Amino acid sequence: MNKKKTGLALAVAALAAITVGSGLAAADPAGPPQYRQLAGVGSDTTQDVMNGLADVVTVNGQKVLGSYDATGSATITTKNPATSPNCTIPRPNGSGAGRSALLTSLQSGNGCLDYSRSSSLSLGAASPGLTYVPFAIDGVSYAITPGSSIPRKLAMADLKAIYHCDPNYVGAGPNYDLTVYLPQAGSGTRSFWESQMGITETDVVAGVYPCIKDKKGTAPVQEHDGRVLDDKSIVPFSIAQYQAQSSQTIADLRGRAILGTIEGVAPTVLNTGFGVKRDVYNVIPTSKVTTSPWSDVFVGPDSGICKQSAVINTYGFATNPNCGDITKQTP
Repeated sequence: MNKKKTGLALAVAALAAITVGSGLAAADPAGPPQYRQLAGVGSDTTQDVMNGLADVVTVNGQKVLGSYDATGSATITTKNPATSPNCTIPRPNGSGAGRSALLTSLQSGNGCLDYSRSSSLSLGAASPGLTYVPFAIDGVSYAITPGSSIPRKLAMADLKAIYHCDPNYVGAGPNYDLTVYLPQAGSGTRSFWESQMGITETDVVAGVYPCIKDKKGTAPVQEHDGRVLDDKSIVPFSIAQYQAQSSQTIADLRGRAILGTIEGVAPTVLNTGFGVKRDVYNVIPTSKVTTSPWSDVFVGPDSGICKQSAVINTYGFATNPNCGDITKQTP
């Protein structure tokens, strides 16, 4: 990468607005029933599409999905306190935190959580076993500002050099020319981007890449919030989130952020042709893959979620040809 800015405009297609219910989906379960059979937490990336799906997926005419946002009040109450008095829990923020909270609930047998949202695949050992059920496809690009010193078109080699803190790209420390951001710890987008950049969470935490920050001041960098950016910073950003924010389908937190082009392919609606893409998942107990309502909602191409391609597309995601697959299981 040379330091010359490109003069080309970023081509970002507009997302067609499809109305789901009335206006934006609620941040936490709203409307009857207040407490749903399937309560889930986790990924910021997929919280909004799962909120939208929770409004339309039913079993025997009843809404069964409860999806709780990654951020908001400090605690959430996932089940009726009259029958489940221990289900007011800290709100998990991110895929990793959601998985951990789900495992904690399953291990205690308290029934407070029934699934988690994940924007990355993590098949490390889990007890009890978990199944990652894909339901959509997302792309991830880098976000910068229109006045950024970082070009709007980069090769993967350039991005990897930036995230390896190559001084030819980021300058010399400790006062680097660029601020290289990762989202908050526990974020699925963070772990996915690290894998794409060829860096590890262990090395990031150990300070091997000292130009990387996951805080602005003392505040953690929340994924898909472009307001963190200035003209000398970069952060990974979900294409689905960017498009849904742009179309006002969900709250617009982009600030001045624009998405960059990677390897000559611009980030586009539905993301199927973009090189840096990922499946996104709902994580369910492996023991429940044949049990209703988990099986009705999550499992197989004819499941409640997989039938809702229009809703999935409304929130900027591509439909997944492997929607409902149950082969990705933890040991």
